[in-house]
Amino acid sequence: MQEKICFTQKELARRWTISHRTLERWRWTGEGPAFMKIGGRIIYRLEDVLAHEQAQLRQPARCPRARLS
Repeated sequence: MQEKICFTQKELARRWTISHRTLERWRWTGEGPAFMKIGGRIIYRLEDVLAHEQAQLRQPARCPRARLS
C-alpha cells in the first residue's frame, strides 16, 4: 500500500480528531501546519503535517520531589 503524501482538510481533521472548522480557523489566524491551495482546494503535505506534529511535542513538567528526612 502506498503511503499518503497529502491530506485534505477533512482527512487531516480526522487524523487529529478535531473539527475541520478548527483547521479553517488556524489558517485564518496563521496557526497550524503549512498548506497549499490548489484549484480552490486546501491540501496539507505529509512532511508539513509531520513537522507541525513534531513542533507540538512537549515534555511534562517536573514536580519537585518531596524531601524525605
